[in-house]
Amino acid sequence: MSQPARPPREAAEPETPHLDFAGTTPYEDYVRADVLTHLQHTLSDDPGEMVFLVTTQVMELWFTVIVHEWETAAKALRSDDVPTAVAALKRSVRELEALNASWRPLGQLTPAQFNSYRSALGEGSGFQSAMYRRMEFLLGEKSASMLVPHRGAPRVHAELEKALHEPSLYDEVVRLLARRGHAIPEAVLRRDVALRYETSDAVEAAWTEIYSGDQNAELARLGEALSDVAELVWRWRNDHLVATRRAMGAKAGTGGSAGVAWLEKRAGKNVFPELWTARSHV
Repeated sequence: MSQPARPPREAAEPETPHLDFAGTTPYEDYVRADVLTHLQHTLSDDPGEMVFLVTTQVMELWFTVIVHEWETAAKALRSDDVPTAVAALKRSVRELEALNASWRPLGQLTPAQFNSYRSALGEGSGFQSAMYRRMEFLLGEKSASMLVPHRGAPRVHAELEKALHEPSLYDEVVRLLARRGHAIPEAVLRRDVALRYETSDAVEAAWTEIYSGDQNAELARLGEALSDVAELVWRWRNDHLVATRRAMGAKAGTGGSAGVAWLEKRAGKNVFPELWTARSHV
């Protein structure tokens, strides 16, 4: 008579991970976590300042990633590689969602809570962020005056000046539309890219044509990826506006900005404007 089958032997306990390294851990060498977690130097005794500082630093890291994605997309568009550009834009959409979520720890600050450490900012203001300025330049929001605050930081100033004089992401999109046969005037194609992008009826007509038929599926996918980016940038600006309004009302902002009034003006502007106006003609 056969014996009953024995249950399988329990799997051996996993081996202990390698713990002994000659120097720092490979994780530390790659991530530089020790550097990141020692960059927080609060200037007040208020415990709420730490979350304000860390959240702002996290925003700067997301700005850096998003700039990388949009520069990748712009480079791909120069080479007529729309799939690579769309992939980079779609990654940036997820990153923008994470960036926008950064407002949650700050979005319900009361005036009293913000005032408890606001003086620690001194003349500091978010509009002085060089990496955020590079994001805005890539969106076509060019302004040479925004280089002025960075004159004391030669490397940062040089990077911003380079970005100012390079075509924006949307400039590369419009040039692609022209290469694909859409009637984009030379005045648009040869515009001074160091100036803020101005809307064009011809670019609007091109997007109208793209969205009106099924012959331009690749360009339509590009348009939708750009629209996703534009929508999330708009949400970022509005979340910034609401958080600021809750924390300080209509008072002047730090660094001499107009505070809520300035943010309201920014929130009212469309990113990639013809992508939105063209929809009325389809």
